[in-house]
Amino acid sequence: MSDNSNNMRKITKELALFALILLISPLVSLANVGPISLKASLDSAHIIMGKQTTLHIEIVDNNGVNGALPILDADTIIAEIEVISKSQADTIDLENNRRQINQDIIIQSFDSGLYTIPPIQYIVGKDTFKANPLALKVIPVSVDSLQTIHGQADVIYPNSRWYDFLPDFITDYWGWILVVIIVILGAIFGLLLYKKKLPIALTPTQKEIPPYELAIQLLEKLRDEKLCERGQEKEFYTRLTDILRSYIDSRFGINAMEMTTTQIIESLNNNNETVDSKSYVEQVLEIADFVKFAKVRPLPDDNVKSYNWALQFVKETKPIEATVNTIDNSENTK
Repeated sequence: MSDNSNNMRKITKELALFALILLISPLVSLANVGPISLKASLDSAHIIMGKQTTLHIEIVDNNGVNGALPILDADTIIAEIEVISKSQADTIDLENNRRQINQDIIIQSFDSGLYTIPPIQYIVGKDTFKANPLALKVIPVSVDSLQTIHGQADVIYPNSRWYDFLPDFITDYWGWILVVIIVILGAIFGLLLYKKKLPIALTPTQKEIPPYELAIQLLEKLRDEKLCERGQEKEFYTRLTDILRSYIDSRFGINAMEMTTTQIIESLNNNNETVDSKSYVEQVLEIADFVKFAKVRPLPDDNVKSYNWALQFVKETKPIEATVNTIDNSENTK
């Protein structure tokens, strides 16, 4: 009887212990299940129009919970706030079978104003958890300050192509514009080709008259004007001496136009080509000085002699080439 009684007590204790375990197990399981928390925050609550900011989402729940964030499937938060990109979820294991999920969303707005971001929702089964609402202030940009706002460079133009930046009239009428350009280029090419085929009109260069020939021409012209017969002896001698001085300058390189009579004679005396003929020039210049400065009126015979002396000086100092050409021309004439 005592053995049976002991066995019964043992069985009763085991049953009581098993029942206690069954009662405690749910409590332990419930102790490992914590509340779900959801938080939202912004990098900056004030942004310049066109600039971006980051919306941070933090979820703390239990491992194995299958929840969903509807915002990840949306392109906009509200009409004025666009979703640019979403980061990969970053999961951190916590104690007591818990985890923390971090999610970042890049947002942007091109409309100035103060906007309220609705509470971010996290749906687990039939339960919906909501984060705190957020305020976002979008500051307008003045035209004058656009150049100083480097944040505008962060604006993203999805699927933009080079011709999207052309003016509308170019994209609308590009065919006609192309035709006009081709016509203009063709006309320019044709004009250049036409000018290339035209004979080039060569402007004849005026042949420089040698000093000897020029002096002869001027002396003949002076003779034909007959200034002395009209009482213009001073004009006659002025022109006659100018012809001689110019001839001496161009023929021998003696600056006779700026020299006195004495200086000219000395220069001619030092020149091998003129030493034998200088007396002609000397006589002409002496008479001319009397006429121009002493107001002496020469005799008609003196006028003829002065002209002939000047002509003789030019002929005797004629260059050798000119002499040869003159001989050839005279032979051809014969």
